Amino acid sequence: MGATFVAVIPARFGSTRLPGKPLLDIAGEPMVAHVWRRAKQSAASRVVIATDDSRIQAAMEALGADVVMTRAAHPSGTDRLAEVAEKLALPDETLVVNVQGDEPLIPPALINQVAERLADDEGASIATLAESISDVETLFNPNVVKVVRRFDGRALYFSRAPIPWDRERFAAQPALLETDAWLRHIGIYAYRASFLYAYRDWPPATLEQLEQLEQLRALQHGHAIQVALACEANPAGVDTAGDLERVRAYIDRTQ
Repeated sequence: MGATFVAVIPARFGSTRLPGKPLLDIAGEPMVAHVWRRAKQSAASRVVIATDDSRIQAAMEALGADVVMTRAAHPSGTDRLAEVAEKLALPDETLVVNVQGDEPLIPPALINQVAERLADDEGASIATLAESISDVETLFNPNVVKVVRRFDGRALYFSRAPIPWDRERFAAQPALLETDAWLRHIGIYAYRASFLYAYRDWPPATLEQLEQLEQLRALQHGHAIQVALACEANPAGVDTAGDLERVRAYIDRTQ
């Protein structure tokens, strides 16, 4: 029997590169509707859209979605989830999975996996996923978040920098060994509600602000993050207009 959890999909209207991103059309429906349908295929006991915009609320409620309105001024997605947990009065032990609203192709299996990984590690406050990096370009791309782990799977650090640094090879001609030392972080998280209630009261941390990675606030406060290797490939989300066209073409081919 899998873990019992609530899935929350944060959907902000504001986006620097793609304004109104959650409502952009993909195959006749808003992008966030595709995320919602995939989350509904997971084992979540409840799937909630968390938004700060009445247009998103109206569009998703018309499809039958459960929508919670949140404040616009949240410094991170985790802070927004904390507000949702409070509004839903979730008990401390509830597992909450943050499914990004710009991941219209996310496999439901990954949503289940991240919840189960957190349920399996009672000492962790968060669980997330990663996948192997096999090329230098990805490793050195600052838009790709890297993670290094302990032997038990818990995170040591997340960075936009190429970590770990291969001192012998990178100084000459960068090349990757055939190893799982280099991991790309996949931005799906499972939290314990008790952690969310604590997180909302912490100001953004130094490392978080430097790297612009909200999970570093948890690490800097001493909380454990369990990182599992994804059980399926995770198609890239939508950050740019080019990404949107790629996803549209993929869905047109596969429908």
